[in-house]
Amino acid sequence: MPQTYRIFIVEDDPWFGEMLKYHLSQNPDHEVELFKTAKEVLASLSKNPDLITLDYSLPDIDGDELFSKIKSKLPNTPVIVVSGQEQVGIALKLLKMGVSDYFIKNDDTKELVWNAVGKIKETQDLREEVKSLKQQLDEKYDFDKLIKGNSPQVTKLFEVMNKAAKTNINVSITGETGTGKELVAQAIHYNSPRKNKAFVPVNMAAIPANLLESELFGYEKGAFTGAVGSKPGKFEEANKGTIFLDEIGEMPLELQSKLLRVLQEREITRLGSNKSIQLDIRVIIATHKNLAAEVNEGNFREDLYYRIVGLPITSPPLRERGNDIFVLAEYFLKQFSKENKLDTITIDKHAKKKLMGYGFPGNIRELKSIIELAAVMCDDNTITEKDISFIPTDKKDSFVTEEKTMKEYNKDIIRHFLEKYDNNVLKVAKKLDIGKSTIYKMIKEGEL
Repeated sequence: MPQTYRIFIVEDDPWFGEMLKYHLSQNPDHEVELFKTAKEVLASLSKNPDLITLDYSLPDIDGDELFSKIKSKLPNTPVIVVSGQEQVGIALKLLKMGVSDYFIKNDDTKELVWNAVGKIKETQDLREEVKSLKQQLDEKYDFDKLIKGNSPQVTKLFEVMNKAAKTNINVSITGETGTGKELVAQAIHYNSPRKNKAFVPVNMAAIPANLLESELFGYEKGAFTGAVGSKPGKFEEANKGTIFLDEIGEMPLELQSKLLRVLQEREITRLGSNKSIQLDIRVIIATHKNLAAEVNEGNFREDLYYRIVGLPITSPPLRERGNDIFVLAEYFLKQFSKENKLDTITIDKHAKKKLMGYGFPGNIRELKSIIELAAVMCDDNTITEKDISFIPTDKKDSFVTEEKTMKEYNKDIIRHFLEKYDNNVLKVAKKLDIGKSTIYKMIKEGEL
């Protein structure tokens, strides 16, 4: 249903006031009230009109003074002045004060006011729409809306992300493939002061090495064969905003030095150009590799590493997030059912147990695929154990998807079994054939 649009007409000429009220009331959405004095309208401002038409020459208060009083009470309410005064100076003065429009009383006034009201309403509607969209965008990128889960690992992740969002420091996100590193980057950007500017993701592993430089820094016409026009690079697109360099560990060494210069000088030069372009940009990088180890092996520049590492954030693997597996599974199931117009589907306890016993080497991305397949295969709108299929890959066991020390692997294994068996230390010690005192000691020392 359309909302009522309340208009106040302030007019001491009874005939003109009634004529204007009748004309504006032709729109059924308009609720029009007529006031003959400034005192009457000031006493009614608590009704919050959407628009006011104001006679400049009233018997009790000067037009300038009345307009100022209205604006002090309702600063966002548009005011149209309708006056018998034909002095250009008065009109210019009122427009400078913030009047939305100024009309002289004549035979055309009612149509002019009608059209002005229509334009003002359109502008107000657009402002409300923009406000609503901005609110939706803010809600969409709330940490807990974007990243599902309530485990201690996710709570800790949110704490660090919040610190990152409040500053302009470079951020380096590490984590296994499928843990949602780009979502972390998006959430930081859209909760930062740069949220109204561009977020430009670049997957370094997906761009051929011979095209990477031109993609990042842009090029001018004729810079190389096939350059039939000029094109800005990703850094230019992200100016004033954030550039997200995903899988930066795949960047060729020869380009790393050029990236280092861009980050140091905060400027880029397009291929085929001598003109420098200044940058105001935030850099967030992500990788599934251990960049420090890549530096030691000579695959990544040490100076670039220290330039980009900034605030390190780890996106935890799904196997370490406990009951978040269920939170995510329910979310993916609800989303899939809605998209495919399916009835409500539930997951029984045996299927949940099977999910909890799996290591998810593909992390969140793999869980999403598993749940969507199960939703298709299940009967009676209930996902059972038989509907849960773990798709085999050539990937190694989930405990060895990263290069770690033996001590770190031991902690991962013990942590996994503690989550699997609800932190029952005695049961885990028996399953792994180790002393319970070893586990208690690791817990006491903060290793678990």
